[in-house]
Amino acid sequence: MRGARHKKSSSTVQTGEGSLAMVQAELDVIPLNTAPIVSSYNDKIRPLLDAVDKLRNLMVMDEGIQLPTIVVVGDQSSGKSSVLESLAGISLPRGQGICTRVPLIMRLQHHSSPQPEFSLEYSGRVDRTDEENIAEDIVKATSSIAGGGKGISNTPLTLLVKKNGVPDLTMVDLPGITRVPVHGQPENIYDQIKDMIMEYIKPEESIILNVLSATVDFTTCESIRMSQSVDKTGERTLAVVTKVDKAPEGLIEKVTGDDVNIGLGYVCVRNWIGDETYEEAGAMAHELFQTHPLLSKIDKSIVGIPVLAHKLVHIQANSIAKNLPDIVKKINDRLNFCIMELNKMPKSLSSVAEAMTAFMQIIGLAKESLRKILLRGEFEEYAEDNRMHCTARLVEMLNEYLDELHRCPESDAKSNFLMEEIKILEENKGISLPNFLPRNAFHIILQRKVNGISSIPIAFVEQVWSYIEEAVISVLMRNSENYYQLQLSARRAGHNLMAKMKERSINENKPSIIAIEGIGEVEVGVLKKYPHVLAQAYDLKMRMTAYWKVVLRRFVDFMALHLQLSVFNLVNKEMEAEIVNELMGPYGGGIERMLEESPAVAVKREKLNKSIKKLRDSKEVVAKIMDSIITYGD
Repeated sequence: MRGARHKKSSSTVQTGEGSLAMVQAELDVIPLNTAPIVSSYNDKIRPLLDAVDKLRNLMVMDEGIQLPTIVVVGDQSSGKSSVLESLAGISLPRGQGICTRVPLIMRLQHHSSPQPEFSLEYSGRVDRTDEENIAEDIVKATSSIAGGGKGISNTPLTLLVKKNGVPDLTMVDLPGITRVPVHGQPENIYDQIKDMIMEYIKPEESIILNVLSATVDFTTCESIRMSQSVDKTGERTLAVVTKVDKAPEGLIEKVTGDDVNIGLGYVCVRNWIGDETYEEAGAMAHELFQTHPLLSKIDKSIVGIPVLAHKLVHIQANSIAKNLPDIVKKINDRLNFCIMELNKMPKSLSSVAEAMTAFMQIIGLAKESLRKILLRGEFEEYAEDNRMHCTARLVEMLNEYLDELHRCPESDAKSNFLMEEIKILEENKGISLPNFLPRNAFHIILQRKVNGISSIPIAFVEQVWSYIEEAVISVLMRNSENYYQLQLSARRAGHNLMAKMKERSINENKPSIIAIEGIGEVEVGVLKKYPHVLAQAYDLKMRMTAYWKVVLRRFVDFMALHLQLSVFNLVNKEMEAEIVNELMGPYGGGIERMLEESPAVAVKREKLNKSIKKLRDSKEVVAKIMDSIITYGD
């Protein structure tokens, strides 16, 4: 029977690595062949298991902090349930197909009272049960979690067993591995089970209890292949061999030859059969390994449920003691990170005054950012984002605009050289003084050129204001990212304002004239037909060419000045007024809407608060256990 518990004492919390080493050293001398199961277990180690179970209940693993866990795996019908029944002294669900359809966390606790206690924890509820109905209640709870069919679920079910004589262990029993789905199971049942098993056995903190039937070749077992994929040397794998009475021939060679790298060794056990009591099953197993002509030759240090229990207790306690300092560090690191992330988030707005203050700060910051990138050419806020170097990009657009005007047909002086001028002069004959060009001819040519380029300025206005809109919206979104309702209003205001600016620019920049840099070589043979107007046509061409250069330059300069003034007014006056109008309008909901966080921000804040509470509770748990260990070491 288990010895009396030692009273816990407290002291200042320290790291405790030295004391943990003493605990591990003490564990190394625990004998494995004493009986009953719990007699050799040191009561001072129990707090370690309690602490890990509390951390598991707090779901600290959801924070990426792995806990030392014994994970029970095995092929279907390998005798997994029988092994767990023998360790817990209870009956588990039996039947055809997969009996375990959810991760079953079995918490076994030695209970000094002769009256055992059983409970099932799942989906936020705790149901009491008893020894007679425990198997049926597990089936009901499983159906509640995974449905009434034969599918599986990764949502765990916790079974707490408090019973006199059971080992202090926490194990996770996973569904048996099957390749062929039976009626009612999904076609990919193997992949689902494999994914669940790999999730549990992959962490380095996990201890793999691989249940193997003596009736099969170990090298062909799926469970062996899976465990070898994550634990190639077998240093964290313990094998329990079941059904030894069914295939005793060659068993010694199997467990001593170790063809499958089981680093923590083997334990051979007899299955719990039929209606045997806990005591009867133990007696039958003892007799089998003592009297059977083949099984009696197996070393007694690797046979029987008591030996398995002692090994598991020893391995689990060592693993916890080894990993506890790292768990403490990870909890502290994760807690500090979550607190830092929460502090980065915007303060929750609780009044209209706070919302107004936040609004003015956001608008002020956005305006200053836009002054820098649109007016002053200062890009330190967007050093790596060339797209936001707005003054440089706008100059490039203006230069490209000028080049496009030069490339258009209306600016090509070689094409149809002087013919247009001759035709217009022919149609505008009249009484005039010598060497004076008809005024109307000049205007007609100029108007034709203007009409020819009329689409180019409009396209440029569309392009430049679309770019400015992109920059303005980007700055507004960046500065209001934590205020969802303000972002909606700011985006609408930005779109509306840019539409107005485009329309205004189009109206104020009606196309005028285009210029060219030079004429070059032209075909003049055809001009001999018009000697009477040739001199006038040439004079008209040269005048128009010179005039076109001046007007074109002034036109581009005017566009640049117009943009500069428009952007100045946009940043300093119109943007703020438009956002206020939008926020206070029928779709904005008023400044009070700023009190509402975006769904993403609200979810993140809630998640961080939950994580911080969970990690603080976890920190308190490990602080107490480290305190206890240090006191023990003293």
